[in-house]
Amino acid sequence: MHVRYREKRLKATVSAILVLVVVFAIIPGTEAVAGGEIIERVETYPVSGRTGIELYRSIGERGPKSGVGRAIAHTTFKLTWRRDYRPQGTSCTLVSAVPRLIITYTLPKPSNPLPPETRKRWDTFIDGIRRHEQVHGVHMKEMVAEIEANTIGATAENDPGCKKIRQDIQAPLGAASLRQRQRSSDFDRIEMAEGANMHRLILGLVNGD
Repeated sequence: MHVRYREKRLKATVSAILVLVVVFAIIPGTEAVAGGEIIERVETYPVSGRTGIELYRSIGERGPKSGVGRAIAHTTFKLTWRRDYRPQGTSCTLVSAVPRLIITYTLPKPSNPLPPETRKRWDTFIDGIRRHEQVHGVHMKEMVAEIEANTIGATAENDPGCKKIRQDIQAPLGAASLRQRQRSSDFDRIEMAEGANMHRLILGLVNGD
């Protein structure tokens, strides 16, 4: 998923800065989920500068492309399933579905050591982004759980070849995906409003230079 940035005037020590919008960022690892697994990987891109505003400008120049602009962070995911369809007389039932979710996060990382005061502000900034993005991670995991709940055990009548059941589950799959995107979009809109959490994190990084 990509979220575009916009230019927005901020009451800070600079007259205007790019307000970059962030997407998912979670600590890497692997965890089991209902018989399957979630794999979380973090990649970084280098940003340069010795002050908060220099680092933030570097993010604007080097951040991953998102539509016509750039983002602070970028997340892609791949969700695959091992499904067991079993004919039962003239019907077919999905008796199991094992998910494998791979999430890749791309985050900024300073390419050189930072002065102590800048390092302190950067650590607060990037920690705030991670905390924000953990909510997106929860949304994704809940999407997988919703798909499991709404598809496993589904039965299609008059489907001895198990073809109709594959089409039948597409509706709950699509609904779960749309719901996850909407929840994340709603959360971002709240977090990135004027004076809200992300706004304060950005100001905390660039102020004091």
